[in-house]
Amino acid sequence: MKVVIFAGGKGTRISEESHLRPKPMIEVGGKPILWHIMKLYASYGHNEFIICLGYKGYMIKEYFLNYFVHNSDVTIDLENNQVEVHQTKTESFKITLVDTGLETMTAGRLKRVQSYIGNEDFMLTYGDGVCDIDMQNQLKFHQNHGKLCTMSIVQPGSRFGVIELDSNNTVTTFAEKPKEDGAWINGGFFIMKPEIFKYLHDNADQIMWERQPLEDLTHDGQLVAYKHNGFWKCMDTLRDNQELNSMWEKNPQWKNW
Repeated sequence: MKVVIFAGGKGTRISEESHLRPKPMIEVGGKPILWHIMKLYASYGHNEFIICLGYKGYMIKEYFLNYFVHNSDVTIDLENNQVEVHQTKTESFKITLVDTGLETMTAGRLKRVQSYIGNEDFMLTYGDGVCDIDMQNQLKFHQNHGKLCTMSIVQPGSRFGVIELDSNNTVTTFAEKPKEDGAWINGGFFIMKPEIFKYLHDNADQIMWERQPLEDLTHDGQLVAYKHNGFWKCMDTLRDNQELNSMWEKNPQWKNW
């Protein structure tokens, strides 16, 4: 099954890094977070990717065009213009890189890659989040309910510890980063039928996927939630990036390869 990845946004909330490179290329453990996402899908047998490029998209193109050399030992003979490759470390990825526009919104980016998807079910995610979702179970769930779109939903932890006090201001309970008020949010891992494209209109370039298309799917009863209770983290800020790098060193909960 093909996997579409949104990788064209400017990542303004993590501008400390994104002014130099696109957000999906910001590294976790020495590899772009985009690579981690692709490895997650590949661990379930989904190796064919369609990446929606935009801001600094040439950097993503160059990364994959040179991936073979960057991840191998090489001997370079400059006099004879020859390269000998040793100890190859590559991936079984097939990647279609599509320039979907610098200012295009996410609905438009998806619409612009329709021809590369074809008439088959496909997966969709963002280029900035990782989790330990069971993709095999999610796919079975999607196939069983028969609706057009399955959306993973999660309950993110609070960024701050929650404190309760007694009348004397003595702390009675303290919970570090608990789940919030029980609300579920979009976890960003979708599975969809090709009929989804009828919800992407001619003005899709100006529309966020998360607004009109998902709202219309909801209205038509075609959006089904898949609850994920495990690990999930989106890299929105520099702090998130630092936390993911720390996790990678100690316990990368999303790593299943």
